[in-house]
Amino acid sequence: MSATIVAHSSSWSRALVAISPYTFSAIGIAVSIGVSVLGAAWGIYITGSSLIGAAIKAPRITSKNLISVIFCEAVAIYGVIVAIILQTKLESVPTANIYQPESLRAGYAIFASGLIVGFANLVCGLCVGIIGSSCALSDAQNSSLFVKILVIEIFGSALGLFGVIVGIIMSAQATWPTKV
Repeated sequence: MSATIVAHSSSWSRALVAISPYTFSAIGIAVSIGVSVLGAAWGIYITGSSLIGAAIKAPRITSKNLISVIFCEAVAIYGVIVAIILQTKLESVPTANIYQPESLRAGYAIFASGLIVGFANLVCGLCVGIIGSSCALSDAQNSSLFVKILVIEIFGSALGLFGVIVGIIMSAQATWPTKV
């Protein structure tokens, strides 16, 4: 029955079913960690450059505004944590069962989870970096604004946690066929 369905489907669906679910899993894990680190690096770049520039006018802001850099770094840690969780979801499946629907679903679930976490953390890193930049610049002008903008930065950082939660929920679908 499934051979009939595959024979009549498009070339894209045949290609996706022919790729090993382990390949999709590996790509998902790599995207989770790689894109999260990219988001953290981008946020640190944005925050750091503004922090250095604003510190010329007000050197007092340097140490307390490093918290913005730490928030950006947390985004990379989120990606590492999820990559470790996704790695633990991988199980060995006999070659005869590798292309069963359950195996394909597990591979796609890990892939989708890694994609969601990676791109959520990319956006989170940018968000935290831009807010951290604003925090440094405004703190250099008026030190009473630091705590107010830091609260906004904490809300921006929560976006990465939402991605982690959604990724963990999605990875719960990764159940491989039992060994026979």
